[in-house]
Amino acid sequence: MDIDYAGGGGWLTLALVNAGLAESKGRSRLTWFLVSIVLGPFATLLIVTWPRPEPRPDPR
Repeated sequence: MDIDYAGGGGWLTLALVNAGLAESKGRSRLTWFLVSIVLGPFATLLIVTWPRPEPRPDPR
């Protein structure tokens, strides 16, 4: 295994975990998956520390 690719699996796994965590907090799974690909562990910190979004009122 080439050493350049050794951390890629962990980064992808973290992004998948973050996507599930974000969904449980009422946020977009795809958006946070993509953010996690770029920010990695910092995205985890954001997901955990930011409060849940307020539900939008029904416009009817």
